[in-house]
Amino acid sequence: MIDLKTYQLKGDKQNSEFFESYLPRVYERREQSGLDELVGEMAAVAIQVEHGDAIKYLAELAVMGPYRLIDTALTDTHRVFLLRSQPEFPRMIVLEPLSQNYEDETTRWNELYPLSKHKPNARYIGEVYSCTSVSAVRDALEPQNIRFVYPGDQENSLFCMDHLGFTFLSDFTYNRVGYTDVELDELGALGLTDGFSLAPDDRDVIDAAIERQVAHDVAGKVLGLDHMATRVLAGEREDAILEYLTMVPYYFWGAYNISEMNSSTNVTRHPNVDDDKKSPARVFTANNTPSFVNSFDQLPMPTEDFVRNFGRRMHHLAFAVLDGHVVDEKNVDYVVRQLSTLGTDFLAHVVGECKDEPNLKQIFSKSSAYSLLITEYVERCHGYEGFFTRNNVAALTEAAGAAERYDHGHVFD
Repeated sequence: MIDLKTYQLKGDKQNSEFFESYLPRVYERREQSGLDELVGEMAAVAIQVEHGDAIKYLAELAVMGPYRLIDTALTDTHRVFLLRSQPEFPRMIVLEPLSQNYEDETTRWNELYPLSKHKPNARYIGEVYSCTSVSAVRDALEPQNIRFVYPGDQENSLFCMDHLGFTFLSDFTYNRVGYTDVELDELGALGLTDGFSLAPDDRDVIDAAIERQVAHDVAGKVLGLDHMATRVLAGEREDAILEYLTMVPYYFWGAYNISEMNSSTNVTRHPNVDDDKKSPARVFTANNTPSFVNSFDQLPMPTEDFVRNFGRRMHHLAFAVLDGHVVDEKNVDYVVRQLSTLGTDFLAHVVGECKDEPNLKQIFSKSSAYSLLITEYVERCHGYEGFFTRNNVAALTEAAGAAERYDHGHVFD
């Protein structure tokens, strides 16, 4: 349990007077509005892929992580897939438009940016949080200028249901926050009673992926989600964090400057869980200076470049790897080596050391061809309690930046 009134922020990132004055007020208003009692832990993450990509993405997930398909349903616009890792960890909801011509505001945002427009419907949608009442959460947050989707507002009816409701896209992150007041172990609980069965060939594709993961002894070593990280513009870092903390019962853990990459890593966490995988940390990364000012100094700025190339959006999902060894090889090194033989491409080598003292090792995959998300693997060794190390983050950021360039016409490069 964290006492938000006395908690001392971690890190060396200097926040503005605006941020420091409003952070405690956000906490206080959350408590007064009842939100801390209404909203609990993260229940799911939601991701949309292009029409025709769902089965390939589910197979990719089956090879690379712990998520397994447990239910399917149809809406008027989408096929919906529900996946689970361990019962106490958040579910994953994958959405696939029924038509290749499907278009909504996600499509229109993606088409604005040079490196996302080739997959205009592929996007991380947002987190879904458990709550006691979707309507009560809406009633608590709407007076705070948080906008919710109502019937007719969106092409996707899943964003406004009796037992599942989403906010509008954030102006700062282009992500949504969802709330559900039912257990997500079957889609029927949401009122999605129009089910469908996978074609035998599609089921074979997913089953073969699972078998490959098991055969290479990766199954069981990749655990639940550790964190997810959104990239935002330099001037919107504090706004994005305060907005998110308005909507969910998280706290601002702290922020560190990653001077080598001219950026900062800002972490929010759930205060009442004994394992972050039960309600993963939500990270916000931003440049220290906007690109037009940075042009004077020519410092690295892979974070700002990502936003200019892909738009504000989720950058990566991180999976925790079980701490341990396979013979004399750390689990994360073993997992990466095995996944590489199965066709997963990585941006660089594993960074960090795990010897005789607590530490962590991390690596980024290349972004998914289906979700555009990078997958991170992180092994916390010897009970390491910190969230990251500066050296690791700098190396990962540099590796991702090299892969996320847009060179045509020397624009946004």
